[in-house]
Amino acid sequence: MSKALTGKDSIIILGRPLADLADGDNLTITFPNDIAAVKTGKNGNSLFASNETGDNADVAMRIVLGSADDKFLNNLLENQKKDLASFTLLDGSYVKKVGDGSGNITDINYTLSGGVFIKRTETKSNAEADTEQAVVSYSLRFAKATKAIS
Repeated sequence: MSKALTGKDSIIILGRPLADLADGDNLTITFPNDIAAVKTGKNGNSLFASNETGDNADVAMRIVLGSADDKFLNNLLENQKKDLASFTLLDGSYVKKVGDGSGNITDINYTLSGGVFIKRTETKSNAEADTEQAVVSYSLRFAKATKAIS
């Protein structure tokens, strides 16, 4: 019977460990494109093609509004908006630690490279104690994301 105990995840962008993560799903990595295509034609003949855009990864981060990490990421976003041609592409990593209940740890490591911000941040005000008004969401896309298990 397999067991998985998780905790102590870490996210690093441009060498900076992010610590001001918000509640709930504070980080998600998704892959918006397929890695391959298959098309079957007459007589069952099938064609296969690699899709290099399948390596693109979307990263969504929920950060505490006004925190040091919010200021860091917002500065990068504004630098990208000022002059994309001179912007230094983002790199980073996400490490999820998984324990087996017997003291053994497995690291699930996503290496992210060639990243840019794909959306501006949004905000809101709320008079009914909605804590979402204290969270800012950053949306990034990386040209390549690889997963390693060690």
